[in-house]
Amino acid sequence: MRIRTKIDEVCEFLEKQPKMRAPFSKVSEKTKITKAELDSIAKIMVPSGLLSVEYPMNMLAGPALVLREKQTAKPITEVKGKEIDKYKLKAQDVEAEVTIKDVEGESRPIYEVKKLEIGPYTEVYLGQMRELLARQVPVAIEEMVDPRKSVLLASKFRSAAEAKLMELPGLSKKDSMVLSGLLLQRMYGLGDIELLMSDDLLEEIAINNSQVPVSVYNRKHGWLKTTLKPGSEENIYNYAAQIGRRSGRNITLLSPIMDAHLPTGDRVNATLFPISNEGNTITIRRFARDPWTVVDFIKLHTLTSEMAAFIWTCVQYEMNLIVVGGTASGKTSLLNSICALIPPSNRTITIEDTRELNLPSYMKWNWVCLLTRSANEEGKGEVGMLDLMVSSLRMRPDRIIVGEIRKRREAEVLFEAMHTGHAVYSTIHADTGAQMLRRLQNLPFDMPPSELSALNLIIVQHRDRREGIRRTYEISEVVSSGELLSLNPIYRWKARGDEFTRVKDPLRIMEELNLHTGMSPDDIKKDVAEKKKILDWMVKKDIRSIEDVGKVMNVYYKRPKDVLKAARKNLPLSKL
Repeated sequence: MRIRTKIDEVCEFLEKQPKMRAPFSKVSEKTKITKAELDSIAKIMVPSGLLSVEYPMNMLAGPALVLREKQTAKPITEVKGKEIDKYKLKAQDVEAEVTIKDVEGESRPIYEVKKLEIGPYTEVYLGQMRELLARQVPVAIEEMVDPRKSVLLASKFRSAAEAKLMELPGLSKKDSMVLSGLLLQRMYGLGDIELLMSDDLLEEIAINNSQVPVSVYNRKHGWLKTTLKPGSEENIYNYAAQIGRRSGRNITLLSPIMDAHLPTGDRVNATLFPISNEGNTITIRRFARDPWTVVDFIKLHTLTSEMAAFIWTCVQYEMNLIVVGGTASGKTSLLNSICALIPPSNRTITIEDTRELNLPSYMKWNWVCLLTRSANEEGKGEVGMLDLMVSSLRMRPDRIIVGEIRKRREAEVLFEAMHTGHAVYSTIHADTGAQMLRRLQNLPFDMPPSELSALNLIIVQHRDRREGIRRTYEISEVVSSGELLSLNPIYRWKARGDEFTRVKDPLRIMEELNLHTGMSPDDIKKDVAEKKKILDWMVKKDIRSIEDVGKVMNVYYKRPKDVLKAARKNLPLSKL
């Protein structure tokens, strides 16, 4: 997309005139702009030094417009390579096109961003508009910190910007909205980074210094090098300071490390030179707007529909479970997909360091999302996982979901919550279920087996380091025998052949479900089979988004027979 305004037309006309000078009357005649409109443009552009107005000695002659310096559009170089993926982005009405290309000589694919092209003289005009709007729309610090007030600030700013831009002759309403969005990004946002923030496929955005392109982590393609550069170290610092102001944090040479949250829930870490030796850095961990769902995992062969149906039954009837696995094995993603299976009648509390969990809209009426907070530069104000876990127990929760267990005291509170009747879900680092039990029973956790016996189910996630694929390696139940804990494996993945096998029938889960629901083993098997039928239907109909999965669950917990009927008749979601 390209936007050129009458300002470009005026200045390009002046370029062709002797001494880049022409009377107002001549400029008006050639560009079809009234003298009053030219005068309005000149008032904004003259302070930039690009244009000047000369008044002749002869009082009968009119003033002349003079172009002081030619401006040329920045050359656009297209990345040459094999196209892997292509899609469009839109942020504050500003559009861009992303093309991911495999380029010869590059170790990773290139994330090419084709941005909006602005006429070179219009760019100067926008620079002047920034100063004018900064005076016209004053900003209070609370308007930037409070998410609700920041939305009102953005609306107020855009209204003022659009009103001023519409004074430009010949500018369409659509173009004025685009340019006002661009001004908003540059003045109160993160500039071109705002385009990346609108890409729901990105999990990480990393600015490593001003000399190298911005890096991104794409859910489909992994780490990619973009065609965007931050420009200068000062720009990176300004972005970091802007983020800090929004979250009540400061980043200075005395406090060169900052952890903060954006109003959107995204987590930001920033460092300044010389702490980061090559230059200032910003790393943004994006909160997933379109998270993986259980349907996605089935389609990707991460687990089978039968395994997912078994987990669903355990979640519905309040079994406690922990998802374990190594780094980047998909622990949190699977945990998030499990959360969408919770009945809407339950009060749910989520506790995280970085916001990653996202529930369907139908559950948000009774969902409390708690996030940790780092200490300020004075070492005060820290709120840790333990503080939030203790606080959550006073909120009358039905379900407590903890992003990750890291410390002994956190584990103690977590298992105490299980023993007091709350359904608890969490993640922990371990490669197998047996390794997880050993880790929890030895230092630094040193948990007694009697406490760990409250855990019903362990789900193990695995990342194949050679193929890069993720699989649910194991689903096991925890069986307690006196002071000894053992695992009863129910499902397991075999790397050779990439297939899942049913190892044993669940014993403890059957007993627990019979005790708490009165269901017989046959009833439980029938329930799992019906859920499998529903999941297979959802896969077939591509009912995969968090909201669509949520809609099915919402109806299921009200009218399960209607959902099962839709699955058996292969009806579309709209008929549910």
